[in-house]
Amino acid sequence: MNSTLVISDNSIQNIIYDIRGDKVMLDYDLATIYGVETRTLNQAVKRNIERFPADFMFRLTVTEWEEVMRNILINNMPSQIVTASLDRRNKSTPPYAFTEHGAVMLASVLRSPSAIQMSVIVVFVLEYFVLL
Repeated sequence: MNSTLVISDNSIQNIIYDIRGDKVMLDYDLATIYGVETRTLNQAVKRNIERFPADFMFRLTVTEWEEVMRNILINNMPSQIVTASLDRRNKSTPPYAFTEHGAVMLASVLRSPSAIQMSVIVVFVLEYFVLL
């Protein structure tokens, strides 16, 4: 992964979704932000599943996943992070969705320098949108 990827608050805003009444970010987007592959992120979650209760993380249903993909295509989001991460995602397997607490927990289990750094920005942006 490119460790010099520059991600703005605006591009993070484009990848926050309102699903099941929660503001969440999807596994493939967080993997890009944290500088790891999606499979690496998901392996870290599986190895530490006890740290991710239902209010931290859940898997989208097929219907929810189809709706997210449809909205991305309809809105034609210009963000490079959205386009790149969606292109790499296996369309047949719904992603995990992480709440603010789940995104912070991910940074702690991934332990990569970029994950720790970026978790601060992710939390700030998620908190801001929860307050709206």
